[in-house]
Amino acid sequence: METSVYTVKGMTCSGCMNKVTGAVGGVAGVSQVDADIASGELTVVSEGPVDAQLVRSAVKEAGYEVVS
Repeated sequence: METSVYTVKGMTCSGCMNKVTGAVGGVAGVSQVDADIASGELTVVSEGPVDAQLVRSAVKEAGYEVVS
């Protein structure tokens, strides 16, 4: 299992969180996604390495931005 943590800009409510987690959950290899609205942290768990660019693209498609 691998865990990656990203900071997402603009994720301010449960609706935002659901959009982001749904989008990232669709990335190949991702097995679990957790988001914390207060900190903006997005935790991605996968069986193996997941391309960070795919995660960033999924977040962008949901209407948000990965800042770190």
